[in-house]
Amino acid sequence: MKIPVTLKVNGETYDLMIAPYRTLLDVLREEMRLTGSKKGCDAGDCGACTVLLDGKPVNACLVLAATAQDREILTIEGLARNGKLHPLQEAFVKEGAVQCGFCTPGILMSLKALLDTNPAPTLEEIKIAMAGNLCRCTGYSKMFKAVESLDRGM
Repeated sequence: MKIPVTLKVNGETYDLMIAPYRTLLDVLREEMRLTGSKKGCDAGDCGACTVLLDGKPVNACLVLAATAQDREILTIEGLARNGKLHPLQEAFVKEGAVQCGFCTPGILMSLKALLDTNPAPTLEEIKIAMAGNLCRCTGYSKMFKAVESLDRGM
């Protein structure tokens, strides 16, 4: 059995028919072909699937897509605007904060949520915001440096 669901993703509205048990991650990746959010652990432990739901970071693998109806969803694909990278993305590139890149979309979304509410976070606040995101390639120091290098008037 499928149910009708309307999702607003990256400013666009999608009318879908989905099974009620489908996760937001699976719908984003399989129905909408938005594959930037990664399926890592599929248990909410790694943060690779992090998206913003009404401005708050969530593990899309733990959210039923139907519960996201009529809410604002922002994925990594919606972070850049008009072909221009978000300043956070630019800082990651500049500081070499990307290794294999698998975790990067989720980390960027967690950090965007932080910067939206706190444009000048301390190192401790950056670490707390990233606590739900695992990176197996780095020691995180270049990621911290990238955030700290941002012009705080973004």
